[in-house]
Amino acid sequence: MRVFRKTRGAPKQGAGSRRRAARPRLPRAVVAVLGCVPGLVAVMALVLCAVGVDRAMDRAKGRPGRSPVAALPAAAGRQAARPPIVPRSRWLDAKSTRAQPPPRYDDRVVAIFVHHTDSPNAYECDDSPRVIRHLYAGQTGVKEWDDIGYNFLVDRCGTIYEGRAGGVDRPVTGAHAQGFNHRTAGVAAIGTFTAGTTVPRAMSEAIAALAAWKLGLSGVDPRGTVRLVSSNDLSRYRAGAAAELPTVVGHDVAFMTSCPGAALTARLPDIRSRAARLQGR
Repeated sequence: MRVFRKTRGAPKQGAGSRRRAARPRLPRAVVAVLGCVPGLVAVMALVLCAVGVDRAMDRAKGRPGRSPVAALPAAAGRQAARPPIVPRSRWLDAKSTRAQPPPRYDDRVVAIFVHHTDSPNAYECDDSPRVIRHLYAGQTGVKEWDDIGYNFLVDRCGTIYEGRAGGVDRPVTGAHAQGFNHRTAGVAAIGTFTAGTTVPRAMSEAIAALAAWKLGLSGVDPRGTVRLVSSNDLSRYRAGAAAELPTVVGHDVAFMTSCPGAALTARLPDIRSRAARLQGR
C-alpha cells in the first residue's frame, strides 16, 4: 500500500532459543494425581507455561524492539471452520518469484488488521491472481520488502488468497501494520473502499469467515479488544507504548493512513458480529 515507508518487511526476530536443563522425573503417584486435574485447571497450567514471543529487531531504529503483550481471551476453544483459501502457488509463478528469507513466526494471532489494497475496483475475479502478483511485485521490487506484506487477500467475489509465505494456519509475522505486525494477521480487501464505495457482500462475508477461523485458533472473540505494544515510533503509538485495540481492527487505528477506507471501516462492526456468530458466540 502507498502508506508504507520503505522497509524490507517485518522486523527480524532477536535472541535464539536457549538450551533447557534436564528436568527431574516425577513420581508415578504425582503423575496420577495430575492426571485427575480438571480440564480447565490443566488449560490454565499450559497457559502459564507458554513461551512468549521473541523480541523483534526494529530496523528503523536499529535497536531491539519490545514484544507485544496481548490479553488472554476470556474463553478458549471457540473455533470456526476454516474457509477455502487459495494457495499462493496459484498467483505466484516461478518467473515472478523473488528470493526471500525463511518466514518468521509469533506464538499466536490475537488480532486481525483489515486493509484495502488501494488498487482499482474494476477487475474480473478471474483476474485476481494477476492483481495480487502485481501487488507482490511492487512490494518486493520498488519497496524492497522480503515478501508481500499481507497474510491474506480477499477479492470482490469473496475468494480468499494466501498472501505472505509460511502457512495459513500458522502465526506468520507479516509486514502490514508498522509497529503492530506481531501477533496480528493482515487481511487486504482487493480494491479501494473510500466513502461512497460499495463493499461487496461476498467480500465482507469472506473477511468475517477468515477472522472467525484465524482468531478462533487462539480462542479470541472477534468482538473483543486486545492489548498490544507498539514496536515502532512511526505508528500512532510510540515504540514501547501499549495500545488497547479491537481484535478486528482497521489499519488506520494503528497507523496514520485512511486505509481501509471509510466504506470498509463502516462494515467492520457487522464483520465482527458475523465472525462471532461463526464462532458460536
